[in-house]
Amino acid sequence: MKRLLVTVLSMEAVVALLAIVPAKTLGHASAGTAGAVCGAIAIMALALCGYLGRGRGALYAGSVFQALVIASGVLLPAMYILGAIFAALWFTGIWLGRKWEPASAVQEPR
Repeated sequence: MKRLLVTVLSMEAVVALLAIVPAKTLGHASAGTAGAVCGAIAIMALALCGYLGRGRGALYAGSVFQALVIASGVLLPAMYILGAIFAALWFTGIWLGRKWEPASAVQEPR
């Protein structure tokens, strides 16, 4: 599960950084606001990547982070859509991880 969720968070960081220029160009926010919001999201996502695998607290922190990304749509409207997409990927990753882990625990190592 950890590998899947780290992939979701790292891709979220990349997409958040790539969203700066369109947000500024389309006039959704000033360059400073877009850079600050998207930069903070990217830094927090990468910090959470290091925190994953340390228990249930990381899953809760990641879920709260997804809610914060959606809430950042108040400052940058594009984050409503991006946040919803990545929240869906996050919760799907948790669901798939919990579904696969019991099956992999039964298999014996080679």
